Amino acid sequence: MVQNVDIQRKQRIHIRFGFMKKDMVFTISFLLAIASCFVQLPKLEYINFNVMVSLFNLMIAIKALEDLKVLDKFAITILNKSNNSRTVSSILIALCFVSSMFVTNDVALLTFVPLTVIISKKTGMPVSETIILQTIAANIGSSLTPMGNPQNLFLFSHYGIKPFDFFATILFVAAVGIGLLVIFSMKLPKSELKVDLPSITIANRYEAWIWGTVLVVIIASIFGLISHTISLLITVMAAVILNRNLLVKIDYLLLVTFISFFVFIGNISNTEAIQTVASTGLQDSTSVFFSSIFLSQFVSNVPASILLANFTDEWQPLLLGVNVGGLGTIVASLASVISYKLFIQAKPMESKKYLLTFSIYNIAFLIILAASQYVIFSIL
Repeated sequence: MVQNVDIQRKQRIHIRFGFMKKDMVFTISFLLAIASCFVQLPKLEYINFNVMVSLFNLMIAIKALEDLKVLDKFAITILNKSNNSRTVSSILIALCFVSSMFVTNDVALLTFVPLTVIISKKTGMPVSETIILQTIAANIGSSLTPMGNPQNLFLFSHYGIKPFDFFATILFVAAVGIGLLVIFSMKLPKSELKVDLPSITIANRYEAWIWGTVLVVIIASIFGLISHTISLLITVMAAVILNRNLLVKIDYLLLVTFISFFVFIGNISNTEAIQTVASTGLQDSTSVFFSSIFLSQFVSNVPASILLANFTDEWQPLLLGVNVGGLGTIVASLASVISYKLFIQAKPMESKKYLLTFSIYNIAFLIILAASQYVIFSIL
């Protein structure tokens, strides 16, 4: 009897905490946030609520479009125009690169990684490397515009950078990144896709148009054209009226993961040790560049840019460093966490393999881009 009670207790514990073992990024971020609270008391201002609202809105809108088979129709359209897996992967990678320049790297990945997963389910083609290159493409593509990612928006505003100076600074490293993406894409497996997929008719075009409009509203709020509060109200109202199940289908652990990172980053960024190192280690362009890359690997590139901007007027190497620094570890850019989460939801048994391949690819890109830019610094 006692043994049965112990077994039941262990089963309950496994059910309660099993998800933490399954979702290691959430677990690590949560534990880091808790640990950092013993070093520095957290503040509500650490959490970027605009980012959280945007993520929440986007997850609902994209889930709605997925349920309405809009993404399926898009996927089949791509497949019908492609005859091999490498072509499909290249198109998906290019879509992430181009779209991230205009709708941020987070939005690009939230939109096109689910599409990649759908294509994988329909054809059986492996997509882990494709999703990894999509993530890299989104991080590189977003570096090309001030609105492509949060750190660019911050630095563009903080230093009052002129548009021409911005593009002139970032263009070389982005061009090298494009070249690497082409080379790595050409090395992806090339197998003939013999699929006979019937065309999909969207059952409820009315709802699809509504959610397409909601998505436009969400993107407009990201660009600052309308209030985030208004976009949140519109999104929630659409979900309540059209499909309340959407409110329980989205991945709330992803939101908690981001909150945990914000708390951890905010806490350690305000410690005296970090501020001392930052103020003494930024002596010239090279030190700013490599310091921003290094710091991004541990606290991500957004808080790294905010922290280091307080200690240097060298905006060019800082801009380059935090964008190159978005490569490397999975936490270097929080957009990378999004694609990882989306991948393991579809293929939970491949999480370790994904992280290993992700690290190899990202470190290779990081080393090459950092070395290329260092050569430019040396020449100039």
